[in-house]
Amino acid sequence: MKQGWRWYGDADAITLKEIRQAGVTDVVAALYERRPGEVWPVAEIKARAKKVKDAGMTWSVVESVPVHEDIKKRTGDWKRYVENYKQTLANLAKCGIKTVCYNFMPVLDWTRSNLEYVLPDGSSCLGYNEYEVAAFDMFALRRPGAEKDYDAKTRARARRLWTKYTAKERMRVQKSILTGLPGTVDDLTPAEFLRELKTYEGIDDRRLRENMYAFLNEISPTLDKYGVDMCIHPDDPPHPIFGLPRILSNAADIREMVRRCPSKHVGLTLCTGSLGGSLANDEVAIFREFAKRVFFCHFRNLEYEEDGVFHESRCHLVGKTDLPALMLAFLKEEKRRGKGIVVRPDHGRLMEIDKGRNAYCGYSYGGRLVGLAELRGLEIGLKYSHKGL
Repeated sequence: MKQGWRWYGDADAITLKEIRQAGVTDVVAALYERRPGEVWPVAEIKARAKKVKDAGMTWSVVESVPVHEDIKKRTGDWKRYVENYKQTLANLAKCGIKTVCYNFMPVLDWTRSNLEYVLPDGSSCLGYNEYEVAAFDMFALRRPGAEKDYDAKTRARARRLWTKYTAKERMRVQKSILTGLPGTVDDLTPAEFLRELKTYEGIDDRRLRENMYAFLNEISPTLDKYGVDMCIHPDDPPHPIFGLPRILSNAADIREMVRRCPSKHVGLTLCTGSLGGSLANDEVAIFREFAKRVFFCHFRNLEYEEDGVFHESRCHLVGKTDLPALMLAFLKEEKRRGKGIVVRPDHGRLMEIDKGRNAYCGYSYGGRLVGLAELRGLEIGLKYSHKGL
């Protein structure tokens, strides 16, 4: 297991020195200053890679090169943005960086309804409650036709919830949903969000899928030429929200992508937290089926209160995903390849050690430090008990 860590550049509250002291060997980063659709210059890539190297690590995975919304919709200036994307991939490869994580989710990157879910020990994590999301959609955002997307039970429960919530609680849900992260989207107001949603009218599940397959096949010659592994991040949550389609949420979606996009460099970021957002998904079985196409991993876990209501686990190894079984399958795949795969601990808890830091949601130091230590211990334990790994 190559021990990875996402770093947001000089603006990150966590320094490269701290990251190195966590035992990290491989940094996961991007040129967050560049907007979606822009070409990443070689000079800027080299400068960031040098900064990481000078700190004793390697920038080996890009997360992410954002896909411009025009490409997803195949409208506007999408052809130019595809060419720019190809050039960025070529520039990264010339600098020795050949693993690129991305997603094809419309408008929003990932969605949570609570960025400060408090756990019994006083630390906090990210939470998702489908009834809070539905309530915001119907009663705060007032998206036209939103009620049709929810069954009677969800509508009634969401209404009771929103009626009970104070203005502060309602704002907490809104901010959680509309907060952007570097390299993805900016913070949105409800009015801006509605305008973005409107641009996807008429783009259903099938059309968005076809657009994604077309994009991947258009960039595949570049992937094949330079040996760049393009690994898509699953939808998060893995079901439609706000009337937007979801096209990479389960094994069937991955299977169709692999069939429609034959390049061996079109693959997957195995994110247990995103896939774990559906009780129907078996993350271990998904890894085993698509192991040869898994180029990068996010390991974390979820604890469920009920279907549709969950929060990040207090321990990366305990929760919905059977992490020990997954790690064993992962180590066997590494042995088959004869080389390591980068894994980063994802969505760490906010702990006392991080109070006062302006860390991004889920990207605190203490929580990820503990998560990486847990994963490292599991790896060593499995290698000790399974000789030959």
